[in-house]
Amino acid sequence: MRILFVGAGATGGYFGGRLAAAGRDVTFLVRPPRAASLSERGLKIIGPDDTIAVRPRTVTAGQIDGPYDIVVIAVKSYGLEQAMIDLAPAVGPETVVIPLLNGMRHVDELVGAFGPTRAWGGVCMIHASLNADGDVVQMTGLHKLSFGSLDGTERPDVEAALSGTEFDAFASPTIVQDMWEKWVFLASLGAATTLMRATVGDINRAPGGNAFGARIAAEAMAIATAAGHTPRPAAVAVLQNGLSTDQPMTSSMYRDMMAGLPVEADAILGDFVAEADKHGVPVPALSAAYTNLAIYSAQRG
Repeated sequence: MRILFVGAGATGGYFGGRLAAAGRDVTFLVRPPRAASLSERGLKIIGPDDTIAVRPRTVTAGQIDGPYDIVVIAVKSYGLEQAMIDLAPAVGPETVVIPLLNGMRHVDELVGAFGPTRAWGGVCMIHASLNADGDVVQMTGLHKLSFGSLDGTERPDVEAALSGTEFDAFASPTIVQDMWEKWVFLASLGAATTLMRATVGDINRAPGGNAFGARIAAEAMAIATAAGHTPRPAAVAVLQNGLSTDQPMTSSMYRDMMAGLPVEADAILGDFVAEADKHGVPVPALSAAYTNLAIYSAQRG
């Protein structure tokens, strides 16, 4: 099956690169500078257990030659609008579009653009970043990809195309719930680390730090419950363990903020706080975190 990855950053580069290394028919839709870098240096993935390098096929906007079987969107939320324009020629009648974005707003946007049969849900779990050379650096052994249709359609061929490599990949019949649980985790971790400008370990070593993390988690779970997506016990355990660790855990928004980069404040926290307002759930800590990020975004211009 022909697979198009939209974006070759840490997330798209990792999962797409692993699939390419396993012999899958993978192409990356990227901007011209990234295409030039991948052509010159290739795509290197530096993991905790191995390092691989591939020479991936790339296309830029306007170069797509026809439909792909699977389109995986791996861009930041603020890049989705342009990405949807660029990838549109790759979507045919049988194409499956799998987003690996944070939050939930993109689901309605993709369904509106491509329909409820072609637009799927997706969740990825990975701790990775790009280094100065553009290589993907995987920081832990966590690398999981799940996906599923929004209308109950089963596509064993899609699962077969995306599984059987170095990372865990599977079709999920509860993908919307999975996405909500990831949103709860990301919003909580992002809110705590960006508001305090500290790692989780540093927060928990400070006076009142553990109570602050517990408050953030309680607010986030209350939002999901009010929206009809009460986190399941396993997700609650992951959230509570993540916010109570003494390790230097951070969030992607924290790392972006510390680097002076744009942050996904609206998709991860703004929409989450809006859900709270819609359901009448008080979330003072999450609201403060969103205001903090809005100020940061305004100041960086």
